[in-house]
Amino acid sequence: MLGKLLALAVCAAAWTGASATESGSKPLTVLAAASLANVLGELGNEFTKSQGIPIRFSFAASSTLARQIESGAPADLFVSADPEWMDYLEKRGFIQKSTRRDLLGNRLALIAPVDSTVELKIERGFALMAALGGGRLATGDPDNVPVGRYARSALTSLGIWSEVADRLVHAEDVRTALAFVARGEAPLGIVYETDARIEKKVRLVALFPEDSHPHIIYPMALMTDARPEAARLAEFLRSDASRAVFERFGFVVLR
Repeated sequence: MLGKLLALAVCAAAWTGASATESGSKPLTVLAAASLANVLGELGNEFTKSQGIPIRFSFAASSTLARQIESGAPADLFVSADPEWMDYLEKRGFIQKSTRRDLLGNRLALIAPVDSTVELKIERGFALMAALGGGRLATGDPDNVPVGRYARSALTSLGIWSEVADRLVHAEDVRTALAFVARGEAPLGIVYETDARIEKKVRLVALFPEDSHPHIIYPMALMTDARPEAARLAEFLRSDASRAVFERFGFVVLR
């Protein structure tokens, strides 16, 4: 099982910046929520250019990454899409508690394919089931994936979870849910606002009321065995320069 998890981590890795051979230094390994792939790819390149330190990213559901870390996958920095999976690692002694910071916020969004004519106002008892027709609602697995957890909380507070629970596509992460809608395989999906922004084949139908679910928070922390250079990366991600990039992608930067 450990070998399989490590293989998944390697296969999921996305390299940014110079290679270890080119820069003469070993890359930092960052495991981060799938919704951060685009923005961290850009910031990783900037960090490598300015610091000369390459970064190896692995993007997936926070649940998948946390379990990979627990099973021995190497990592210097972890960025989760919810506090729960960071709590999971903290309780098991995998992170440096003093380095944990709430980095970003986001909004929960209802999306449809770009050519869809669906119009919905999200409020208590809204007609989501009728809007689905015979189709399914794409979001993350509500038992494990943060976006699915947020979606379940929102739909429960709005009084319609029991109606649609059996109509969900349980995607392995938020980007997979986004792809289902972009390809027209699902008429509606629940993702983050930032995901809706980067996919031209979907349109934003509406944002969920912020009081309908727990606040969407992305904590980050250094691993217990992180290399010293990882602290420089964490500091860079909290800099004013990084703030501007995060905000351009639609994230809310937390202080």
